[in-house]
Amino acid sequence: MLAEKIRLQEDREWKKHWKKWGPYLTDRQWGTVREDYSPDGAAWENVTHDDARSKAYRWGEEGIGGISDYKQKLCLAWGFWNGKDPFIKERLYGVTGNQGNHGEDVKELYYYLDSTPTHSYMKMLYKYPQAEYPYKKLLEENLRRGKSEPEFELIDTGLFDEDNYFDIFIEYAKNDAEDIIACATIHNRGAEAAYICVMPTVWFRKTWFTGHEPFMPKLSKQNENTIRAYNAKSGNYTIAFCDSPELKFCDNETNREKIYNIGNEKKYLKDAINDYVVDGDSRHLNPDNVGTKAAAIYHLEIPAGGSKCIKLRLAHQNFEDPLDICDATLEKAKAEADEFYEELQERVTDPDLKRIQRQAYAGMMWSKQFYYYDVERWLEGDPGRYKPPVSRKKGRNSNWKHLQNYDIISMPDKWEYPWYAAWDLAFHCIPIARIDPEFAKEQLLLLLNEWYMHPNGQIPAYEWNFSDVNPPVHAYAVQRVFQIDKKANDGVGDYEFLERALHKLMLNFTWWVNQKDSDGQNIFEGGFLGLDNISVFDRSHAQKYQGKLEQADATSWMAMFSLNLLRISLDLCESNKVYQFTATKFLEHFLYIAGAMSNISAEGISLWDDEDNFFYDVFHVPGKESKRMKVRSIVGLIPLFAVEPIREDLFDQLPEFKKRLEFFLREKPKLAALVSSWIQPGFDKRRLFSLLRGHRMKSILHKMLDSDEFLSDFGIRSLSKYHLENPYAMKIGGDVLSIKYTPGESDTVMFGGNSNWRGPIWFPINYLIIESLKKFDFYYGGDFSIEYPTGSGRYMTMDIIAKELSLRCMKIFMRDKNGNRPVYGTNKKFQEDPHFKDYILFYEYFHGDSGLGLGASHQTGWTGLVAEMIHKYYKIREDKEHDSKTLFRS
Repeated sequence: MLAEKIRLQEDREWKKHWKKWGPYLTDRQWGTVREDYSPDGAAWENVTHDDARSKAYRWGEEGIGGISDYKQKLCLAWGFWNGKDPFIKERLYGVTGNQGNHGEDVKELYYYLDSTPTHSYMKMLYKYPQAEYPYKKLLEENLRRGKSEPEFELIDTGLFDEDNYFDIFIEYAKNDAEDIIACATIHNRGAEAAYICVMPTVWFRKTWFTGHEPFMPKLSKQNENTIRAYNAKSGNYTIAFCDSPELKFCDNETNREKIYNIGNEKKYLKDAINDYVVDGDSRHLNPDNVGTKAAAIYHLEIPAGGSKCIKLRLAHQNFEDPLDICDATLEKAKAEADEFYEELQERVTDPDLKRIQRQAYAGMMWSKQFYYYDVERWLEGDPGRYKPPVSRKKGRNSNWKHLQNYDIISMPDKWEYPWYAAWDLAFHCIPIARIDPEFAKEQLLLLLNEWYMHPNGQIPAYEWNFSDVNPPVHAYAVQRVFQIDKKANDGVGDYEFLERALHKLMLNFTWWVNQKDSDGQNIFEGGFLGLDNISVFDRSHAQKYQGKLEQADATSWMAMFSLNLLRISLDLCESNKVYQFTATKFLEHFLYIAGAMSNISAEGISLWDDEDNFFYDVFHVPGKESKRMKVRSIVGLIPLFAVEPIREDLFDQLPEFKKRLEFFLREKPKLAALVSSWIQPGFDKRRLFSLLRGHRMKSILHKMLDSDEFLSDFGIRSLSKYHLENPYAMKIGGDVLSIKYTPGESDTVMFGGNSNWRGPIWFPINYLIIESLKKFDFYYGGDFSIEYPTGSGRYMTMDIIAKELSLRCMKIFMRDKNGNRPVYGTNKKFQEDPHFKDYILFYEYFHGDSGLGLGASHQTGWTGLVAEMIHKYYKIREDKEHDSKTLFRS
């Protein structure tokens, strides 16, 4: 067995805690809700980037390329100073949601390049200019620019034009679970020698003021190149550094004088190392060489084109020559990581796609974060500390007092979104299941725990507003991860995981039925649903216009949710036939939702428009005629997701389920007629449950696969290009509201304007489209084909169309015939420079026409689905029933 698989097994079986240490530091703790103790909830302004170097955090820690233990007691990260910046670089800089012309945005260049699931080997790259960092220019230019202009990025400042920068490669290798080698290799890419100060830094998260930690941890100087770290609960660690650096100590304590203009409680302060390095001010350093924060300071002069390496070792033991194993450990860990990914990628023949996939996995592994948030404690304040403002008691998240988060969680982006988001996390787990199914399952169960899920059954959305609603995709991810894990285990499924998840998912389903179906008519008003500006107005506040919005997507998500729970129930019937009764329950929910979509409130109003052959939201205003909002968006494509092919022989094995099926065929013929022809067996004797009968399915696909509508060279757009020449407008209460095709950054302030669903390509939606097409193909088989692209005269089976759509998405990151990657647009540095062109950024979403990366630049979370697309693209086998080679047959 491969070394990494042995480690995963040892960790899973609690034989050795290989995941105890990992990249669990966030990239940004400042500006988060957790650290916000303001009366008005202005989190971005309460703790700023400028405050961060001087303020001790309450709920977590941040750093560049950092690691910590899984409870984040002890932290290690890297600081740098080029001799010109106003302060040392020990955290990533970016503009806030109120400063950026398209919302919050990190203004740095860094790449997550490699990581195994146990973090036995990790690698990242940080690019640091040799000239003064342009903080003021980045801020002022982004403030100046409007919504119609692009974001102003670090690369746009010109600081990298002459290659006067450092490439800093940060690597970690585990000699044992708690014996870790760290290495920073600093390359001078410039034409002249350049100075840099490198500061590997260790510190304790400040836990001693909460009343829960009676013992004070301590860092102390052991000898000229070794620091001893003591914590009563975790014992001693030694951190041994190469050569003979300056070892300087202070405390992880707030500089109250700087932050609040009041007297300091402590003498040795968090920003003391910064003040010493930049200004030579040692007043707040501890001359006794003890404290709760310390740094090893290296002053380096690196020749043109040259490099230097700083190494350290963190371990419980003392070693006579602690650093003599560094090179061998790094080499061995890297080789074992290569072996692990070589086996996973054995079918991937394209070297560029191998690189893209491996960096996608790396980003997902690096994006794990220790996340700590006890809402009740946050609302009430800590014993003996100042009390939070009274306004908090009824403010943000005040109805989530049960929520206690203290876990390692997969994050969407550790700078822009350093907090979990329910539907993001569900998508993260699908590709993660290929490399670490145990972690994927743990993550899915985590949000269903009692201390996460609300007592009423709601899953928390994200920390800015846990009560917001994300699409209910959790059940889909649970079922998908179960199947991936089952296949990897030679057909042995983790039914305990599936059963645990189902019980909690049923509570969540009930919450949806009770809270988001106000009339009890099986039509849902999900509101926001994470699709930000997809509508002409904020869908969470339809009441502003004295109306109610019946949502085609919310209702379709619930139909999909019903089928997901049906599928999970049927899977569980393999081990316990009693679950055929829950399968029956969710079959009925699905059928009633299908019926409601065609006859809202028994008023003859349908979400389906027979004139346009498309699904639309319906807006109700009391006393007025209901109106379809004819926006051709993914809202109308989401009904495709409610599809599930079922083997015919399963019905005979489940007599109660079969009996109920036959009852509906006999007693509810109108409902039965609304969904696909489930009476008629399809390919391989499968039956199909779907919201879409043949005509509706073909009509939706006709628009979806039309390059003048949804089909882009790089996937499926979120809004039809039809609206470029035909903007949609409607008048409500004297306001004229409109929406037009906007393929790039958002031009509206709706939801902060930091994302756009009015034209760009989003990976989670494309992934679900691709998976739905494959499910349809499982039923229809090779005899059923669709014109692709629309108007081309070429017809393909749905599995081949799915393959083609996957390839379009993958091409965003691949080199084209000119050697350029569409994700980087016209940026020559990113496209041509040998020190840039093979490093991939996984953006939040992509320009609907060009494929240019937009939004959060390290959203390896759901954009990491490209790794799964690559995996499936190469998974080809002989399908005897088709008598031909086919793709996507799992």
